[in-house]
Amino acid sequence: MNSLLKRQIRKFLSEELKNNNDLAEFLNAVDLSYNNFDEQSSMIQRAMSISSDELYSANRKLQKEANEQKEVIEKLKNVIDTLKFYNLNEDEKPENVELTGSKLVDFIDNQTKEIIEMNKQKQSLLNELAHQNQELSDYAHMVSHDLKSPLRSIDTLTSWLKEDYNESVDDNGKKTLDLIRSNVEKMDTLITGILEYSTIGKNQMEIYDVDVDKLIDDIIKTIQIPENINITKFNLPVVKGDKYRLQQLFQNIIGNAIKYNDKDQGIIEVGSEDLGTHWKFHIKDNGKGIEETYFNKIFKTFIKLENNPESTGIGLSIVKKIVELYGGKIWLESQVDIGTTFYFTLKKEPHGKTQSNLH
Repeated sequence: MNSLLKRQIRKFLSEELKNNNDLAEFLNAVDLSYNNFDEQSSMIQRAMSISSDELYSANRKLQKEANEQKEVIEKLKNVIDTLKFYNLNEDEKPENVELTGSKLVDFIDNQTKEIIEMNKQKQSLLNELAHQNQELSDYAHMVSHDLKSPLRSIDTLTSWLKEDYNESVDDNGKKTLDLIRSNVEKMDTLITGILEYSTIGKNQMEIYDVDVDKLIDDIIKTIQIPENINITKFNLPVVKGDKYRLQQLFQNIIGNAIKYNDKDQGIIEVGSEDLGTHWKFHIKDNGKGIEETYFNKIFKTFIKLENNPESTGIGLSIVKKIVELYGGKIWLESQVDIGTTFYFTLKKEPHGKTQSNLH
């Protein structure tokens, strides 16, 4: 472009001017100014290109941030709608509350403070409840000791009376003394049952391996089993738990199966099944059976189906509480005069203090 301009200018110059050095310098200056303009134009174009790219990136970033803010605002609105549903007064219906600007922030701030305060109150109530539970547990132990002490005295005194005045007391008197001692023993068993029921779950369990097959053998050796009762067991696993609690669980059900079996040849079967996360156990008998009306009632405290002097009415409520402590459930199937099967599950990994002993 510069060379063309120079030729055009030279067409209108005289020969004298064409050879004039001053004019040549002037034309060179014009030519340099064009070169400088081209360079500046190039730099401006390059700068504009860079600025355009930066603006595009910045714009995309702003759009992304705007979309994210919209999502946050929508989520906040949903949260506030929920909070308003539970917390606003009657004259502040959701549709009358603006969800914009500082009012939105103030609303969230107020709700957050209320939630924090409620959590503090909840924790305070939990602490108070834990304290009351501990006091009740201590009281139960104290009452148990205070009640058992006179019972032991009564039992001892009646025993002495029977021994010292054996020849003086007639048969009716001896029966009366035996009845007193029997009721004392029943009362002692009842107090023990109440104490056991009240303390289940109060303290953290010690979790270790317990061989259920060996546990059943120990129970069979401990309790009195009539000659006409046959107990069989199969497929019993090693479970995670506390031996004392598990013994209470199995012994109460097996004891009831023995106590309420009216057959000439009584059969009790103990078995298990692996359900993955839980063990499923069953204890089956061919005893008297239970009417369906009582399927749920028998797990309640002090409920007895028969007026059996040996029963306290608390055994199955202890069983249910232990099963629930191990994250399981208990149910039964039964037919009158045919028999009963108790089913219960135990979680394979119950919560508690872990040990490594095998019992």
